[in-house]
Amino acid sequence: MADIRTVTDGFAVAPQISEADVPAIAAAGFKTIIANRPDGEGGIDQPRMGAIRAAAESLGLAFVAIPFSGAPTPDILERIQAALAEAPAPVLAYCRTGTRSITAWALTYAGQGAGDDIVDAGARAGYDLSGLRPLL
Repeated sequence: MADIRTVTDGFAVAPQISEADVPAIAAAGFKTIIANRPDGEGGIDQPRMGAIRAAAESLGLAFVAIPFSGAPTPDILERIQAALAEAPAPVLAYCRTGTRSITAWALTYAGQGAGDDIVDAGARAGYDLSGLRPLL
């Protein structure tokens, strides 16, 4: 089973998942999976988005591919914000370690005055977002 880390009631992150993890993800109540890891980033052994998408959709889950490397660009943040606004919740986002996904989630709230709450949510999920505080 994937290492799912709850951030809020409607959002969680995980390191790389596989199609074998999807039934447990669905059983845990997730309605949407967001993929933030590009195919092939981890070599030939990395599970591919197509297989994960097929497994998710076969169980009635929505699947959104927003892969990116490095820091999220404004375009990526807009796409993630739109996906979070439109996708059925709860949402599970994954990447290599979960850090990229939670960082992108946090930055979608930049400038909204919720910096401490975001940093605290990240800490409860096991991620140190304190370096983002000036941007939040």
